[in-house]
Amino acid sequence: MIPFTRILALGAALLLASPAFAAERVELRIGDQKGNMRAQLEAADALRDLPYDIRWAEFPAAAPLAEALNAGAIDAGIIGDAPLLFALASGAQVKAIAVDKSDAYGTAVLVQPSSPLKSAADLKGKRIATGRGSIGHYVALKALVSAGLSEKDVEFRFLGPVDAKVALANGSVDAWATWEPYTALAELSGQGRVLVNGRGLSSGNSFLAATDKALADPSRREALQDYLSRLAKAQDWANRNLDSYSRTLAQIIGFPVEAARLQFERRQLRWQAVDAQTIAEQQDTADFYQAHGLIAGRLDVAPTFASGFVLPGAAQLTKTP
Repeated sequence: MIPFTRILALGAALLLASPAFAAERVELRIGDQKGNMRAQLEAADALRDLPYDIRWAEFPAAAPLAEALNAGAIDAGIIGDAPLLFALASGAQVKAIAVDKSDAYGTAVLVQPSSPLKSAADLKGKRIATGRGSIGHYVALKALVSAGLSEKDVEFRFLGPVDAKVALANGSVDAWATWEPYTALAELSGQGRVLVNGRGLSSGNSFLAATDKALADPSRREALQDYLSRLAKAQDWANRNLDSYSRTLAQIIGFPVEAARLQFERRQLRWQAVDAQTIAEQQDTADFYQAHGLIAGRLDVAPTFASGFVLPGAAQLTKTP
């Protein structure tokens, strides 16, 4: 005969295991680019005691990450301002929940070190490799405008980072419009020289963007808020512990430590809540793309930002995550 106490224990276990009584643990599917967020979180040991699970998906560039967001294959990801606009213009049900501000130097147009090109004006008639709708594409267009040129004065070849790097090396293109960490790697390896940097051309904004479906789920939204807080603290830690962070990042992305450090150090990244200035900068980028025929109609960017997400204060940031 089974003891009464054991019957009670078995009954309690069955109740807890039933869907009505057991709360399913949330899994966040996070899209990253070249280990960016993951490296910071791991280096800062900021993933301890997570009340949810993370399934990472790494992408070589923003375009495939945006496609994954649009398809609902991931819940959230880090994406530059220009690729986010392309995703939204194509009807993606996605919203930005926070902005990562940076120095835009490393979003640049590169040429071979021995190239005779000296300025943006020298790009006339040349072939430029970049990703369509990428932040590299945006900076290349802005560089052309700054020199009194337009996209009609050059030949764009839309390639992913790996193929674009090869194309520049073998001379099948004259320039490569790219971003970090590829810029730092090209410079330190002697394979590229910055012809035009992004300062004054790009806002330097990247976003943590999430799907509308994830934002509408209270448990996922709560997990995203926790993730954002951990990410901001980890980034602050990385800025204060460059050597340790650079080693972790280099292992994750397969780059030399020197390149990993350079690209992060000069970006001076800092997470911020979305404000009026950020929205205005994003609107300027959208209007620029429309003027150049890359977005069919005017895109009002204000509804593409989610409200209600907060970031740690200065006192919280200085604490080890």
